[in-house]
Amino acid sequence: MADKRELSVAIIGAGAGGIMSAIKLRDSGIKKVVLFEKAADLGGTWRDNTYPGLVCDVPSHLYRFSFAPNPDWSQTFSPGSEIYAYVRKVAEDNNAEEMIRYNSEVTKLEYNDKRWRVTTTQGDQGEFDVVVSAVGILHHPVYPDIPGLDSFKGDCFHSARWNHDVSLKGKRVGIIGTGSTAVQIVGAIVDDVAHLSMFQRTPQWVMNAPNLPVAEEDKAHYRAHPEEMSAMYDQLAATMNHGFAAAIVGDNAMALEKIQEGCQQSLDQGVQDPELRAKLQPDYSAGCKRLIMSDRFYPAIQKPNAELVTDAIESIEPEGVRTRDGRLHALDVLVLCTGFDPHRFLADAEVVGRNGQTLNEAWSQGNYAYKTICVPNFPNLFFLGGPNSPIGNFSYLMTAERQFGYIEKLIGLLREGKLEEVTPKADVTAAFNQSIKDAMPQTVWASGGCQSWYYDRFGNVASWPWTFAKFEEDLSAPALQDFEAA
Repeated sequence: MADKRELSVAIIGAGAGGIMSAIKLRDSGIKKVVLFEKAADLGGTWRDNTYPGLVCDVPSHLYRFSFAPNPDWSQTFSPGSEIYAYVRKVAEDNNAEEMIRYNSEVTKLEYNDKRWRVTTTQGDQGEFDVVVSAVGILHHPVYPDIPGLDSFKGDCFHSARWNHDVSLKGKRVGIIGTGSTAVQIVGAIVDDVAHLSMFQRTPQWVMNAPNLPVAEEDKAHYRAHPEEMSAMYDQLAATMNHGFAAAIVGDNAMALEKIQEGCQQSLDQGVQDPELRAKLQPDYSAGCKRLIMSDRFYPAIQKPNAELVTDAIESIEPEGVRTRDGRLHALDVLVLCTGFDPHRFLADAEVVGRNGQTLNEAWSQGNYAYKTICVPNFPNLFFLGGPNSPIGNFSYLMTAERQFGYIEKLIGLLREGKLEEVTPKADVTAAFNQSIKDAMPQTVWASGGCQSWYYDRFGNVASWPWTFAKFEEDLSAPALQDFEAA
């Protein structure tokens, strides 16, 4: 058998997906793997987000790498600090940090003569045969466009840039937003603050999901019987991916009905005051927005020092927030739980492919890719969490591993000399993306009657419109006929 071609691979982003990719590439025999990270530490979103009450909304024993089971999760839904520690431990156990170049944000990728030249904030980093983007989607905070935001004289910060130097004890705190982050923060801080004002634009569906501690004897049992952790992983995957995921794409009407009933029951039984309950009642289908998992929010928002404000915000003034009813809500601290821009991908870098075409030009009418992985005219550039990846209440680590397994097979074609470049055919890619548009109306995101961060600026839903089983099937093995010939 002929020797495999020696390749060099650059990975962008040292979050969970980038760490996993680096470990697996090195284990496959690729000697030159360099991971470029813009910050001074690894961890991605679990490094950046440190707000009070932060927990994952995917069960702990599903939110892990398949190759690194963890018997020591402390709760049903893991705290963010634990997930950060887990990613760091996996990196340390696999000597991944020796592949990372910190404080090295990629500013330019340029393809020439079958190689990518990588430039970072540290300068020219040389050429690589392959680039894997693992930048994630939840790391560009969105700040609200509200008149007077800069005039507020108290402490003001985005939830993803939490200022731990600011004490909330005895303060009047405002929360703008009602998504998962806002809900978690409200539950965590309400007992410490003098008064809490939660400014709601759109009510959210909340599923009552108790976050129970994991008993020490259970942890010991998992250590002694790792096969039972694997069985739990498979069971949770079947429930979340083949139950919930199928429901929201229109493939399991009964499951969607049960989700709707469960959320409605949580609201009806959890909120006693009919006026407040009416304010918290969504008018769209459950699952249309990312479903919130919490057993703390409804009790928290009903406390005497908490207030749900549904009047629209008119402006922000030095003393607080003024709503359209003319009322000034006096505040000491203002927290912006206004989410992220999940559609930017590599927008901060200049990515130049064949014939001088930039990725921003290719995506000027919306992001697209072949099977979420790669884009015509940008050879040997692969994406984890790329356009139309399954997003929502799923394990991103499982999604990223499925995608990387496919990418690894494509890289294998390069190593074996079966292809000199890996780039999908333009017509095949166009047909795939048309099939996405054709399938999207059956999903709850398109038919459920809401607007959400799943929508891009062109009105396209940027998620996977089929079952997770189809995602796994589509990414099981490359179809060579879909790629340009060598």
